[in-house]
Amino acid sequence: MGLLDTLGLTTKITRSRLKEFLKRYRSDAKTLDVGCGSAVYGDFFPNRVTLDIEARPGVQVDIVGDAHDMKQVEDGSFEVVLCTEVLEHLHTPPKAIAEFRRVLKPGGLLILTTRFIFPIHDAPGDYFRYTKYGLRHLLQDFEIVELTEETNTMETLAVLYQRIGFQCETLGFRPFKFFWFLKAKLLMLFSWILTREYGDIRHRQREKYILSSGYYVAARKK
Repeated sequence: MGLLDTLGLTTKITRSRLKEFLKRYRSDAKTLDVGCGSAVYGDFFPNRVTLDIEARPGVQVDIVGDAHDMKQVEDGSFEVVLCTEVLEHLHTPPKAIAEFRRVLKPGGLLILTTRFIFPIHDAPGDYFRYTKYGLRHLLQDFEIVELTEETNTMETLAVLYQRIGFQCETLGFRPFKFFWFLKAKLLMLFSWILTREYGDIRHRQREKYILSSGYYVAARKK
């Protein structure tokens, strides 16, 4: 994808936004990084302990464990729990959320990002998608500090086109990926075109955006 990279067409639309969100909550506090994966944003949380379901080459995994049952972690032992792009891959989300709450100190902060309108990825371990209403329900035992959309409706369509380019073959000809990446780039120019959005076809319930690629959440343990 050399030329596409040079033109900026393969730069992930959401990557910079996720980075900015995490920068807002960067902390030197003791942090449990759940599902640390590639640990891309570890510099924002230097005093962190990493937990993942398995050891990963080239990644520091301090605790090999399951987010649904973090028995290796004591109650109230962390000031921050960081869970980025993991919740959609957990088969029983309420159990994991309860565990996050258990290991947080009173007043501790959960920093969570997850997917809403997004393709299957990291199959077959891809289980759920979340609306903002579903997240508020899951986090009812927390005080929501911030719950924000990652993208607006038109940008979400652009993200989907870009993911088609990343994850699909078009007529069996690799250079045709250019079509999807270009379409994503052009669609980003039309975010302003939707003037009002509604959560029902009768236009009774106003919504900020009816589509978003995901949500960013900061929630404090009550």
